[in-house]
Amino acid sequence: MTIPASRVEHVADPSRKAGLIGNCPDPAQLLGHSPGLRLDVLDRLRDASVLSAAQFDKDLLCELAKLAALLQLKSFPVLDALEDKILAAAFFEPSTRTRLSFESAMLHLGGKTISVADAKTTGVAKGESMRDIGQMFNSYADIVAVRHTEQSAVGELCKYLRIPLLNGGNGSDEHPSQALADWYALLKWRPEIAYGTIPEKFRLNIGIIGTPGNMRTVKSFLMLALLFEKNINHITIFSEMADPLGEEIRAMTNASAIGINFSQDLSQSLEYLDVVYMNAIAYLGDGYRFFGDAFSLDASSPLKPDTVILHPLARGEELSVDLDHTQHNLYFNQADGAVWIRQALLLCIFGRVADVVPPEHLS
Repeated sequence: MTIPASRVEHVADPSRKAGLIGNCPDPAQLLGHSPGLRLDVLDRLRDASVLSAAQFDKDLLCELAKLAALLQLKSFPVLDALEDKILAAAFFEPSTRTRLSFESAMLHLGGKTISVADAKTTGVAKGESMRDIGQMFNSYADIVAVRHTEQSAVGELCKYLRIPLLNGGNGSDEHPSQALADWYALLKWRPEIAYGTIPEKFRLNIGIIGTPGNMRTVKSFLMLALLFEKNINHITIFSEMADPLGEEIRAMTNASAIGINFSQDLSQSLEYLDVVYMNAIAYLGDGYRFFGDAFSLDASSPLKPDTVILHPLARGEELSVDLDHTQHNLYFNQADGAVWIRQALLLCIFGRVADVVPPEHLS
């Protein structure tokens, strides 16, 4: 069932509240041109852990984005949807947006949260294993969101864990829910990406600043980008490293119809890029490294008028604040949308979508 634009309950976009700046695309754009939600697709997330962006295909990503749009538009009440559930936010590595957005998403759905905000306050400081900590989470919560400096930590936790786990970033490996927030912002900005095939001359050219082989946000973002091969012409990786992809991602890009280019000169490429995904910080096992010296943007950069910039934040000097008040700035909306996409994720995992979504929004 297609939902006509007139049938979408249009509440003022919460992302347009006073004080927010930059490009704020209307979530309703994702709903007026598409069928209602497909419960059969969303139900694939029921009781599931979310460990990798590889778990998502195009249908699941787009349905999740549509559910997030309905939540952002406040199209139906959800204040008690998860009142019987507890989220454990276990962050063994510093975090602002990811931890708070998971907790905020749970609270908006009526659930409760408990938190680990510093590894020094846990049994890890005394040598406790991650698998034993996972066993404890089974008793204390119904779902756990985890960030850790070690790539192997998520797998170790899962050995004894019986509740769903949400990977909030594991070392240099992946950050799948960040990639969901990234693509939620892009699908609101250009909803036609999600539906059908865009004529070739209008397909996207995307620039990714960073090294997908060891930067978890750009890795997960690129993995989801490969789902849209009919609507993306080229992806250019800007990196100073000789091998920015690594073996795993190289195999994925080789199997894709999307052209993958490599460059060390961002300024010469800006004239044809529609999307620039920035990130300058990588965790390489022994600490944080900054890679932004060679690739930076400011208001004088020769961006196309309609080019948008994404950045998972926190940012440094690579992204100037003089872009904040321009329409290039999609990064604030990207951060705002993380709460809604994580709400959608939680509703799906707990199997509560059909309980809260009215029939007129279902296909």
